[in-house]
Amino acid sequence: MLNIVFMGTPDFARDSLRALVENNYNILTVVTNPDKPKGRGMKMISSPVKEYAESKNIKIEQPLKIRDNTEFIEKIKSLNPDLICVVAYGKIIPEEILNIPRLGCINVHGSLLPKYRGAAPIQWAVINGEKETGITTMYMDKGMDTGDMILKEKVEIGENETTGELWDRLSKIGAELLVKTVKLIEDGKAPREKQGDDFTLAPMLKKEMAKLDFENKTAEEIKNLIRGLNPIMGAYTYKDGKMIKFWKAIAIYEENMDIDNLKNIVPGTVVKSNEKEGLFIKTKKGILSVLEIQGENSKRMNINDFLRGNKIEEGYKF
Repeated sequence: MLNIVFMGTPDFARDSLRALVENNYNILTVVTNPDKPKGRGMKMISSPVKEYAESKNIKIEQPLKIRDNTEFIEKIKSLNPDLICVVAYGKIIPEEILNIPRLGCINVHGSLLPKYRGAAPIQWAVINGEKETGITTMYMDKGMDTGDMILKEKVEIGENETTGELWDRLSKIGAELLVKTVKLIEDGKAPREKQGDDFTLAPMLKKEMAKLDFENKTAEEIKNLIRGLNPIMGAYTYKDGKMIKFWKAIAIYEENMDIDNLKNIVPGTVVKSNEKEGLFIKTKKGILSVLEIQGENSKRMNINDFLRGNKIEEGYKF
């Protein structure tokens, strides 16, 4: 049985670590990001990977940095791992570490490479309205998600599926594919496939991209942005100087709305708003029907409940 160093941080990585443990692989140590302060009390919170490792009495390393960290690199060398498994660790792995294990470093990536290389492949697939995505396991090299591919598994993306929902599905698929990949490597049967040059990038999400643009984006594009940022940060706009976050919405064709002179209404305008039917906003093309919303300093709620206590007038322009 292989001796493995596991590097990962969020719940997506925890599922992969759990799968390796349940398949009796020897985890020499777990490397995860340092604890972070969170909430009003700024309480130090451990990563999901750390919490799981502690529950299984697995050794844990939490270096602030791994590049040019001689002490940490020597510690990993002294463990003499057969393989290093990296899943959503959150830091770029330097070549010094990639060269340590005799069987190499492998990664579980949340896209069908070479599409969506980078930090946020799941989020960008949803934001861009992709119909399918998947998991790729790969050998790591010094590039950003450029190594030889080992296994792939495709999944369809639901029309209204959020990043959070897709994340949960892919984390389980990734865990299963990692175990299959490790077994193939152990048996000397793992395939290697070069990546093509036709790649797209999935950079880290930025807060400024979350602001809704009804004038220049279609209802479909806005819907995809909303579900792509759910539950990470939420897409937002302002009403009377107060932030409103949109968490769920659907796109409706204008011809399906029984509203006079709809073509002449300016994008961003509320064309219908009541607690029975909901909130409908004109966009560059199509109507956005808001399903879940959050007022400033309030909690998320469905649109009907929100409109019972918060007035958004027809004709108001966001």
